[in-house]
Amino acid sequence: QVQLVESGGGLVQPGGSLRLSCAASGSIFSIGAMGWYCQAPGKQRELVATITRGGRTNYADSVKGRFTISRDNAKNTVYLQMNSLKPENTAVYYCNANVLSNSGSAYRTSWGQGTQVTVSS
Repeated sequence: QVQLVESGGGLVQPGGSLRLSCAASGSIFSIGAMGWYCQAPGKQRELVATITRGGRTNYADSVKGRFTISRDNAKNTVYLQMNSLKPENTAVYYCNANVLSNSGSAYRTSWGQGTQVTVSS
């Protein structure tokens, strides 16, 4: 009913930048907090950054100062600007959103399918 689609991943050199986007679509009444998570091979999914509807942000210590999360509520889209990328940032990045659908009575968590980010020289 509600889908999240990530885009913007790819292969970049260390020190490079990428901008990830995640657009929510479907029968949406409202979207609360949104966030980005990453999962490297053999590791558990980890929080990268979150942002509330009002714009308050939270970052993992490892990305603070390098990554910036933002959102456009009119477009139901969340972004992750990734600067000064390091090889250890290589992972699949997943979008997350708390969504209230038009037919729902409570917010529920939705996940995107993920986009691959590879940082390598």
